[in-house]
Amino acid sequence: MSWTAAHMPDLKGRIAIVTGATSGIGWEAALELAGHGAHTVLACRDAKRSAAACERIRGVHPAADIEVLPLDLTSLASVRTFADLCRARFQKIDVLVNNAGVMAIPRRTTADGFEMQLGTNHLGHFALTGLLLDQLARAESARIVTVSSLGHWAGRVNFDDLQGTRSYDRLTAYFQSKLANVLFMRELQRRLEAARLPIISVGCHPGLAATNLGEKIEKTSFEQWLMKVINGFFAQSSSMGALPTLYAATSGEVRGGQHYGPWLFGTWGVPTRAWVSPLARSKALAQKLWDQSVALTGVTFEALPKAA
Repeated sequence: MSWTAAHMPDLKGRIAIVTGATSGIGWEAALELAGHGAHTVLACRDAKRSAAACERIRGVHPAADIEVLPLDLTSLASVRTFADLCRARFQKIDVLVNNAGVMAIPRRTTADGFEMQLGTNHLGHFALTGLLLDQLARAESARIVTVSSLGHWAGRVNFDDLQGTRSYDRLTAYFQSKLANVLFMRELQRRLEAARLPIISVGCHPGLAATNLGEKIEKTSFEQWLMKVINGFFAQSSSMGALPTLYAATSGEVRGGQHYGPWLFGTWGVPTRAWVSPLARSKALAQKLWDQSVALTGVTFEALPKAA
């Protein structure tokens, strides 16, 4: 009930990758990981914003060991290129934070034809994790942290129209992608355990945090007003919203397959263990989504047997 970033251990010698680290939760997580000694990789799409994010981190921690590697999660070719760069540069990876995401956008597609929210929030991270698995396995006790949302409680996975080609609602698609995050996190943990690899898969969500993610939503006038009210009076800061991510990535109390979020009704405060929805606990649903994700991305996680 009192954990803050000050409780993070010394991370010198560890390598941490954070996707979507130019702003919001991702930037705050990268700031603290670097500030505690980790070699921190900002895995981002926009080179200009990435450079600015690095400068901001160095403004707080002048000796920070950070670098930018280009990653566009909307392109499987970019994901593979990023993974190749990591294999060439790093013998092992200690922490992978699957953070980047888009929220409630009008329907558009990725370079590979996936619905953008599912493609960015889930499929891109699914592929990235699988392609980096060997290096994660070389670390002494690696962690894969997948950032979801309270919105996963409203999520349903529509396998009959997974890409929203017949019917599309921007919030429904977002909730589906966030449920996919939790299903993936939990199924990955089951398979890691079956393979007896020294990696744990954990999940988290930021609660109600004031980040720029909501600014990217195409909103009505009422929604714009409501967002300002929520961010101005109810939302906690992005640095507080990042605490569940940092807790999941570094705390000795964390266990694989668990989910973490703010303690006060899941919306505000320091991190604690969080509930997940009944659908998120379905092994059958998780395995079906896993199989679909392999078919769509071509990333097979060869080292991992199917969990019982």
